[in-house]
Amino acid sequence: MTVPVAQATRAPGGDVFAVRDLSVDFRLQAGLFGPGGKKVLRALQDVSINVRRGSCFAVVGESGSGKTTLARTLVGLVKPTSGQIVFDGVSVGELDGRAVRRLRRRVQMVMQDPRAAMDPRQRVAQILREALVVHGITRDHAEQQRRIEAVIQQVGLSAVHLDRYANQLSGGQRQRVAIARAIIVEPQALILDEPVSALDVSIQAQIVNLLVELQDRLGLTYVLITHDLSLVGHIADDVAVMYLGRLVEQGPAADVIHAPAHPYTASLLSVVPGEHPEEERARVVTLLEGSIPSPLSPPGGCAFHTRCPHARRLAATLDAKCVAQVDGRAVPRACAAELPPEHRLGEGARRTVRCHFPLPPVE
Repeated sequence: MTVPVAQATRAPGGDVFAVRDLSVDFRLQAGLFGPGGKKVLRALQDVSINVRRGSCFAVVGESGSGKTTLARTLVGLVKPTSGQIVFDGVSVGELDGRAVRRLRRRVQMVMQDPRAAMDPRQRVAQILREALVVHGITRDHAEQQRRIEAVIQQVGLSAVHLDRYANQLSGGQRQRVAIARAIIVEPQALILDEPVSALDVSIQAQIVNLLVELQDRLGLTYVLITHDLSLVGHIADDVAVMYLGRLVEQGPAADVIHAPAHPYTASLLSVVPGEHPEEERARVVTLLEGSIPSPLSPPGGCAFHTRCPHARRLAATLDAKCVAQVDGRAVPRACAAELPPEHRLGEGARRTVRCHFPLPPVE
């Protein structure tokens, strides 16, 4: 998807989110006819990110990589197994029930499928009014109505839409209502979970333009969950790439997209279409074999080594004692046996990669 918007320049203002060593495990009960006991699904492992105030921080990866779990943990829908989330200088884990409710007003979430997130028995005005009531913003009916009419115009709809049910709206209109419901409570941050993937391509650019406009107008901070790296290139300031619950690369979006250091990032970028025919003819597509492994039984060492084309190329150049055979394929022994360390790239601390053999920088 090519989105005709210019990336805004935003002044730094500290971190809204500071996440340190965040891990989330889900304990799954064995099936009726399966072996006894419980299995542990490690959805997130030692995730650390910093989301700067007023910026858009994107988290990308395939389905099953842990992106949505991270989003739901940031808004308090999932409890961490370990680690710390600091929001605007306050440790979320230390908040009591009332403080958590206040936090949820300041951090709102826009879901991928707005139809599933709306009560089909409510009209749009009721959906927006309910958000005000739940968060205790105002009980005055006239003030509620003023806020509702103002926010519906902010998202590009009119008062006519307030009397309609969700199933009477188009997909793009429903997503605009979902965004209106999030911003009507005046949050500091929005968690956007695949906000355009369920929409027609013709509508996607309109919603992205709306999000950029609202961010600049309202001073919002975004955490964008997506699998679309072309979207990241247009809207994100920083990006983190996730694979099987771990961050494998992160840094300024422009730097990561221009010169990926992790083979997984490079593979994802290789299938993003270019804007010019000359780029398309010269582009080398790297298709990953197989699907992402199950988090119930992740591979040892670097989790990506079972699909990594870079590892297989390197194995052909190494001495036999430095090579391991995995499912009939040769990979460097370090990739199969050891968790990659985190490397910091360049002078700044914002660019990192977890790979035994990072890709060379682009000249």
